[in-house]
Amino acid sequence: MPAVLAFPSIRRSNANSSSPGTKGLNDYAKAIGKTYFGTASNIPGAETSDSAYMTILNDNGQFGQLTPTYSMKYSFTEPSRNIFTYTDGDAILTIAKGNSQLVRCHNLVWYDSLPSWLTSQTWDNATLISIMTNHIKTVVTHWGSGCYAWDVVNEALSDDGTYRPSLWYNTIGPAYIPIAFAAAAAAAPANVKLYYNDYNVEFPGTKASAAQKIISELKARGIRIDGIGLQSHFVAGQTPSQASQEQNMAAFAALGVDVAITELDIRIPLPATSASEAQQKTDFESTVGACVKTQRCVGVTLWDFDDKYSWLVNGEPGYGNGDPWDANLQKKSAYDGIVAALSGTNSTAS
Repeated sequence: MPAVLAFPSIRRSNANSSSPGTKGLNDYAKAIGKTYFGTASNIPGAETSDSAYMTILNDNGQFGQLTPTYSMKYSFTEPSRNIFTYTDGDAILTIAKGNSQLVRCHNLVWYDSLPSWLTSQTWDNATLISIMTNHIKTVVTHWGSGCYAWDVVNEALSDDGTYRPSLWYNTIGPAYIPIAFAAAAAAAPANVKLYYNDYNVEFPGTKASAAQKIISELKARGIRIDGIGLQSHFVAGQTPSQASQEQNMAAFAALGVDVAITELDIRIPLPATSASEAQQKTDFESTVGACVKTQRCVGVTLWDFDDKYSWLVNGEPGYGNGDPWDANLQKKSAYDGIVAALSGTNSTAS
């Protein structure tokens, strides 16, 4: 079980609400039958000592689900071969448990964030399969039902729909994906959802079709997969239309899996203008609106809720401010766009 850590917990507050007593994003989402509205967070990073940030994060009226941005990735959980560390990942589960929040655990198998012991040498097929499945079994078993869901395989596809070159693919071949899901299914409690997660699969096209093929092939082989994670790192003004996103979500749902928006942010050119912020609001409204209109879309996760700690601070030169709260932890008009979608006043619906 995760160690109990001394982090502040607030089961419900109206921190930074538009007015006292107003509902938060998770309140709106659950009122229309969604499982959660959530956010990622780099706990236990600098955010942990920022009381204003933590007050918002701990508000389960705003966020009913948390995702660790880094602390459960391979290099953090198995920094040396067969030596596992869980302290950082335990931290976010402790917070979530205190706030009655779900946790989307992220991730088990990715081409990036791999420890040097794994990437600095060449492995044969059988050995690398053993390393991968041992990692999956050990980590999934440790956190057990503390995870609402796992992103089992992350970003296995290139934008043209072919398999992305990686340590896993280059050594094991495409079989690493069903092997990973089978290992996760064997280790995970039945109530823990297993997802494939990727970007540029949020609209119909070659890459989305390739992701659908992965799901179909897993199901044809009797290997459990429960959902598709649509990352949704968008640019304001270039975000897929609501109609396009709804069509795409329907195509995944038709395969018998849940759909989730897992890493939502919508960046704008810097410096921000009133026009770019208005477009951002519209794009948040249409993206969340697509989930609202899709029965099997279970929820939305922001890739951190604020511009202060967002990966976009250093991630996309010339762009940023991609979140509903600004760098001073104040709500932006983008927040109002999300509320409009969740409350049924969506002006962008097709």
